Amino acid sequence: MKKRLNFKNREEFTYYLFLYLKNNDAENFREEFLELHPTDQVEIFKLMSKEKRKKVYRYLKPPEFAEIFQGIELQGQKTVFSELEDEFALSMLNELPADDVTDFFGNIPDSVASYLLEKMDKKEANTIKLLLSYKENTAGSIMTTEFITLSPKETAAEVMDRLREEGLGAETIYYLYVTNEEETLIGILSLRELITSAKEVMIGDIMKEQVISVSAFADQEEVSTIIKKYDLLAVPVVTSEEKIIGIVTVDDVIDVIEEENTEDIGQFAAVKGALDLNVGAWTATKKRLPWLILLLFIGMLTAGLIGSFEGMLAEVAILAIFIPLIADMAGNTGTQSLAIVVRGLALEKFQRTEIVRLLKREAATGLIMGIVCGVLVSMIATFIPQGNMIFGLIIGVSLFATVVISTLTGTVIPLIINKLKIDPAIASGPFITTINDIVGLFIYFTIASMLLQFL
Repeated sequence: MKKRLNFKNREEFTYYLFLYLKNNDAENFREEFLELHPTDQVEIFKLMSKEKRKKVYRYLKPPEFAEIFQGIELQGQKTVFSELEDEFALSMLNELPADDVTDFFGNIPDSVASYLLEKMDKKEANTIKLLLSYKENTAGSIMTTEFITLSPKETAAEVMDRLREEGLGAETIYYLYVTNEEETLIGILSLRELITSAKEVMIGDIMKEQVISVSAFADQEEVSTIIKKYDLLAVPVVTSEEKIIGIVTVDDVIDVIEEENTEDIGQFAAVKGALDLNVGAWTATKKRLPWLILLLFIGMLTAGLIGSFEGMLAEVAILAIFIPLIADMAGNTGTQSLAIVVRGLALEKFQRTEIVRLLKREAATGLIMGIVCGVLVSMIATFIPQGNMIFGLIIGVSLFATVVISTLTGTVIPLIINKLKIDPAIASGPFITTINDIVGLFIYFTIASMLLQFL
């Protein structure tokens, strides 16, 4: 009996796998490669050249390669799919979960998707057509139809026997869904409850009748919130008549959370749609440039504001030294509050009472930070060359007011935007920073004008 190779690190393992491919050693390659976790298989497959990948297609069976294809990002899937023979590709697609095939078909030309659907297994093709019919980013578009339903009249022993036969074809068997003769969802049973029950007990006697479900038209973000809130591994998707048509599993929700977080980060930094490295320079520029142009025109207000106080700056040139400090502190303070509010809104932590409490807390926080920063910079400004107590007072009071107002601005603006049913992440960091720069400098020059006669 051949002893299986046991390498301590993936680099050495990869070396030998590549050596097997070079030597056309299909037997050893299959033995070692298929022992790996699917995630490791994907990582090693990504390192392969086109020549090596073509050998893998010959050495692996469609069900085995389906595990790898499932873990590759969309752009990589397109490349790999173009390298597959038609028969192999169709066999592999029939092995993939319906929701994964739907994601892939949703991002390739409709003509290609239609051609493949005609060639695929009819039952599988009809399922995918159903999923493709739902609007993008809804529960229906990300659900899978591979789940197991039970009758309330079955016994625990009968269900266990059926799971042995049907379990491998389901996306998950941790939750089993109980339906009546009209296919209406009437209960749910966990695998733990099933295997710890007596063999002769009826499913209707041990199922839970309170089922948390979502509509097929519910937004995917709402689905992820429900799964997180109730700590579920999957949630059933039902029609208006409460008939179960699919389930959304936690692994799909993780993808949704990653997608939503990426979108929020893009909006927060005013680079929405440009975080994907597969996007070219020209496309990334088109997505980022409009924001920069908008901020450019808003920023010109800052230049105009400074220009209107040109005479005062000429008379007391030392005031110009602290312009960057005031502007930076305004932007930094506002961005801190913005990040707190946007994150809280995304997690749905803020109800009406919490919003009032948030405003009170941020106002108090702004006052404390304003006092500390104002006193500190006031002392510094007093003792620098050409400085005095009046100048220190101007800088200190200006910074105090700037920090307080910027804190409130960074808190209130995303709340208002959210109230208008707009994604609060749109109140991006650059936007808040630019607005607070203008506010901070206006406060600075106004206070300086009022106290200029005492300098």
